[in-house]
Amino acid sequence: MIRLDQTSQDSSDQAEAHVQLEPIPGNGICQRLGDRWTVQVLCSLAAAEGRRRRFSALKSEVGGITQRMLTLTLRNLERDGLVLRHYFPEVPPRVEYALTDMGLGVLRALESVNLWVRANLPRVEECRRSYDDGRAGDQPTLGLRSEPSPPS
Repeated sequence: MIRLDQTSQDSSDQAEAHVQLEPIPGNGICQRLGDRWTVQVLCSLAAAEGRRRRFSALKSEVGGITQRMLTLTLRNLERDGLVLRHYFPEVPPRVEYALTDMGLGVLRALESVNLWVRANLPRVEECRRSYDDGRAGDQPTLGLRSEPSPPS
């Protein structure tokens, strides 16, 4: 478990004010949340009246997503319990998707990450430029560093 202490002026506050991070390996949730479409679909549902939208409304709301990718994303979100699918046996059939409480909870958790990204993106981009500029003359080594040969 990693202990992440928050900076504080008062050392007694610092002893009690900490967050514990214990990664949970191999559950697929972080991978799901990190894909291209999941968060956009969840946000679209959260912004909808009653947190519910029809498939066609989601497709037009989430720009650039194909019908196949939206279908796969919604199935995966339904499987994980973040979205509910409501089927109405009408002619033509109607399907609506709704955000669950757990889906809303994951969006609330991601809000902190989003705030961190907004606050730190300029610094991250600066670090990337600095790193890339420093590596511009390097030859690709495939992750291997060569040791200098000993003098003969």
